[in-house]
Amino acid sequence: MREKDAPAPTPARTPARTPLNDRLGWLGLRSGQILLVIALAAVVIFGLVQLKLVVIPVLIAIILASALSPIVMWQRRRGMPALLATWTTLLASIAAFGAIITLIVFAVRDQWDELFSSASEGVDRLQLFVTQGPFEIEATQIDDARAAVVDFFTSSQFGTGALAGAGVVAELLTGTVLLLVILFFFLKDGDRIWAFFLTPLNGGRAERGRRIGSTAPRVLGGYVRGTAIVALVDASAIGIGLAILQVPLALPLAVIVFLGAFIPLIGATLAGVLAALVALVANGPVIALIVIIIVIAVNQLEGNLLQPVVMAQSLKLHPLVILFALTAGTIVAGIVGAVLAVPIAAVAWSIAKVWNDPVASRSAPPVSPGVPSRPKRSARKR
Repeated sequence: MREKDAPAPTPARTPARTPLNDRLGWLGLRSGQILLVIALAAVVIFGLVQLKLVVIPVLIAIILASALSPIVMWQRRRGMPALLATWTTLLASIAAFGAIITLIVFAVRDQWDELFSSASEGVDRLQLFVTQGPFEIEATQIDDARAAVVDFFTSSQFGTGALAGAGVVAELLTGTVLLLVILFFFLKDGDRIWAFFLTPLNGGRAERGRRIGSTAPRVLGGYVRGTAIVALVDASAIGIGLAILQVPLALPLAVIVFLGAFIPLIGATLAGVLAALVALVANGPVIALIVIIIVIAVNQLEGNLLQPVVMAQSLKLHPLVILFALTAGTIVAGIVGAVLAVPIAAVAWSIAKVWNDPVASRSAPPVSPGVPSRPKRSARKR
């Protein structure tokens, strides 16, 4: 039989051009969507700033609960009731924190005026060297820059954190009480609280929520513990160097280095600059130069050896991302925002990595506040 001729293919019809499917329309639609997302993010951030008295204690409680949860789990795995383990951990933490604050206050209180005057005199000497040295800089330019820095640090934008406002004492007391209450419940019932939020979810969404619930506390806890270790090493190394060089106020300067290390990338560096200014006044430019070399060496040791070992998976962010997070956190919430911005950015990045990748969340054992790991049952003998 003679095969029938195959029908000729019909040419594909070109869709009619409309304002929504041409290149300019697609670009306008995407631009509108991006603007809508930015507007929603701005509204959310504005609302959080207005509720800072609640938001900041909650964020700090989450971070502290992630750092203290291994202690609670260790006690619960050994048969201690959850309530007793929580109270023991919380009271021990309060006692340790109070002891540290007391030591810091006694170390800095009697020498704070001397420290401030030495730093101010060091700035004046540095300004005199710059204006009368080989640099063609007028004193008025330095005074204007100095006034701009002072105006920034005393402005309402920088002080919009928990330490600003007329009711600072009331806010501190209210925030502290709220922080302790939230921290207690996070340590005791952290697993139940997170399971409650996962109740409406099922299937893949519930599994994603469980991955987030195990990844975020692990990253936060590792960040807090690692930062404390790094801060202790920085303060010890710089403090010992200042003591060997016989720089006055070595102990208060070491304390400031320890506190400044909790602001990544710039905190310890600014504290080291303060130590160099004090050394410039008390010991001269040669000792001040040696102090600067010590600070640079400690920062290099921290960045290239200590942080990769101690922080490990907790903080894998580019320094530029850290700088952006610090700037945004400082603008939004002042000093408190500068301290909280980097761990929040690290958690956001870790959540993004495990959002659709279950394998990424298995790189470390899951840790959730208040979730004790169950011991393996021994096999029954036949």
